[in-house]
Amino acid sequence: MGYNDEYRAAQQNPEAYWAEQAKRINWFKQPETILKKTPNGTFCWYPDGELNSCYLALDQHLHSRGDQVALYYDSPATDSKQQITYRELHQKVALFAGTLKKLGVEKGDTVVIYMPMIPEAAVAMLACARLGAVHSVVFGGFAANEMAIRIDDAKPKLILTASCGIEFDKKIAYKPLVDKAIDLATHQPAYTIVCQRPMLQAEMNPERDLDWYACQQDAEPADCVPVKGSDPLYILYTSGTTGAPKGIVRDNGGHAVALNYALHNVYGMNPGDVWWGASDIGWVVGHSFIVYGPLMGGCSAIFFEGKPIKTPDAGTFWRVIDEYRVNSMFCAPTAFRAIRKEDPEGELAQKYDLSSLNWVFVAGEKLDSSTYQWLDGLLQVPVIDHWWQTETGWPMTAPMMGWDNPSAARLGSTNKPIPGYDIQVVDGEGQLVEPNETGNIVVTLPMPPGVAWDIWNQPQRFTDSYLTAFPGYYHTGDGGFKDEDGYVYITGRTDDVINVSGHRLSTGEMEEVVSSHPAVAECAVIGVNDALKGQVPAGLIVLKAGVEIDESQLQAELVQMVRDQVGALACFRRAIVVQRLPKTRSGKILRAILRKIAASDEYKMPSTIDDESILAEITEMMDRAGMR
Repeated sequence: MGYNDEYRAAQQNPEAYWAEQAKRINWFKQPETILKKTPNGTFCWYPDGELNSCYLALDQHLHSRGDQVALYYDSPATDSKQQITYRELHQKVALFAGTLKKLGVEKGDTVVIYMPMIPEAAVAMLACARLGAVHSVVFGGFAANEMAIRIDDAKPKLILTASCGIEFDKKIAYKPLVDKAIDLATHQPAYTIVCQRPMLQAEMNPERDLDWYACQQDAEPADCVPVKGSDPLYILYTSGTTGAPKGIVRDNGGHAVALNYALHNVYGMNPGDVWWGASDIGWVVGHSFIVYGPLMGGCSAIFFEGKPIKTPDAGTFWRVIDEYRVNSMFCAPTAFRAIRKEDPEGELAQKYDLSSLNWVFVAGEKLDSSTYQWLDGLLQVPVIDHWWQTETGWPMTAPMMGWDNPSAARLGSTNKPIPGYDIQVVDGEGQLVEPNETGNIVVTLPMPPGVAWDIWNQPQRFTDSYLTAFPGYYHTGDGGFKDEDGYVYITGRTDDVINVSGHRLSTGEMEEVVSSHPAVAECAVIGVNDALKGQVPAGLIVLKAGVEIDESQLQAELVQMVRDQVGALACFRRAIVVQRLPKTRSGKILRAILRKIAASDEYKMPSTIDDESILAEITEMMDRAGMR
């Protein structure tokens, strides 16, 4: 299987290419229409096919691999483990689907899921899919007002939750958050089903609340309900520029074909392999590559509740790989930076047998060269950067590890476009730019299967957000360039470009330089206002554990490094050491908030922030350093 031939085939005749891929999944009724244009200007795949995503994840495997482990639940947060076979998971899901059906949940209804990383969360998702109900997973720990917004938008018939989540050694009570969200919301769900965890029991409202297991006692297992390829499988809310979250809608048909394609061709996984998506079901990675993708592909998936450090130490990831013989994993670079900060020499990895690991994928944020080199040297397997978004649901660029000759890595690049994605770089007027020239990264329509083509209840907003800025293209919102061989380089969100004396410079490029300093664990470079030059870059630096260095010496060294590697025009002259950087719960640094703090602009507390108190710390340190 050659990349050039496959890519060309997908470009020249997308319908024929993706019709062939659709034959690789089990439909109840094969689609007759492969591609259909929607009223909002995008495209829907396999609209008249009939299938069920839960059937593909569980039922189809019962005869061939019923006794194979489907989920390895590993919770260092609670010191508990479980191995759940495909047959056992099928029984749990069918019974819980029967419970939802008994409570009035039908095809097309919505259900909100607000749960930690426990097996019941996967059961909840799959049970909804089994009935043709649309689930919306809200990341556990979201504030009540954020959940209320989602409740009013999705209008769920039920809410599924747990009594608590675990954050290191803290118990976070979920039920009071759910109760407050319902009080704040206009829409009132009929029931809340609560999975009581032993470490913290929730108080129950007898008029509305049902115990997770007690309510299943008189239920009958439910069969899979056929749905159309164009019917929604889930809603996943992502941040919007207006502050109001956007409910990204994923369809059943395109999603199933895309995940099957990606699991085998992009990630190189085969039935029976052990896969670890080190994320959370609250994010798109958890939907695509913790639950649906690996189970549809007949793999054994790791369902992990914990953190890469302090549970109990920074060797947790290596222990999991060893214990379950993980063949491949996916993680955000921030997790590996956290591990490296605690264990700079990688000594803890030497305690474990990591020989089962074939390669490691990273995505979600920029992979800096120092983290790449540390991982590459430590693991001695390919460390593969790739790129995708919540909206796409599966990768846009990556080497095809399931093929005989995957594209070679190029440092700084997320590799080549995957077949089906015609990725281009355009200037502000929508004109194509030359190789190695930075611009707006866009994708020619139609996008391949699996990519979202609607926003829940707001089709016009989808058009306005993604299809209007550059007609004929999907606007990714990311900036970057392609080299002469078609490799894609992401320099960051288009608002991560600063203008220094008329020069447009990428803060991501400067971060690459700063993060290569041996004392630096991680960093963020932002533009701060300057009366003379408009903006100048400044660095916020987190040191590696145990490093002692004079701050003025560090600043001088970093200034010289940026001057040497980016140029004097960058005007990088300021770096301050901070204890930590503000991040989302999925590990992304909140650079936009850092810019607002530096500019003394008002900002809204991000709903996804991991720890609100850090913003006051950062503000004080910027004030002390005269950065504001």
